[in-house]
Amino acid sequence: MPRKPAGAAEESTKESAKEHAEKETAGGNNQEIENLNTMLAAVLNYLSDDEVEEIDIEYLLDNTPGLRNWWDQYRERNRKHIEKEIKQSLGELTLEDLEKIREQIKGIKE
Repeated sequence: MPRKPAGAAEESTKESAKEHAEKETAGGNNQEIENLNTMLAAVLNYLSDDEVEEIDIEYLLDNTPGLRNWWDQYRERNRKHIEKEIKQSLGELTLEDLEKIREQIKGIKE
C-alpha cells in the first residue's frame, strides 16, 4: 500500500482533532442546555406555586442546584457592559453626584 505524504497525514490528524473537539463542545453544550432547562423548570415550578405569596430570590438561588453559580457567572460576563453603561452615564451627572460617587469608591478601597 502506498504511503501518504507527511503533509496529508498531518492534515488528517488535525481534522480528526478538530472534529473531536467539536463533538466535545457539542456534548458540553448539550449538558449546559440540560442544566439550564432543569434550573428553569425549578424556577417556574416555584413561581407557579399558588402557596407562594412573595417571591424570594435568595430562596430560589439557594434551593435550585447550580442556579447561584450560573447567576454569578452571568453577572461577571456582563460586567463589561455595566462598566460601559456607567462610563456613558458619567457625562450626564452633576459635579455633586460625581463627588458622591468618588467618596463611595474611596470608601470601598479603604
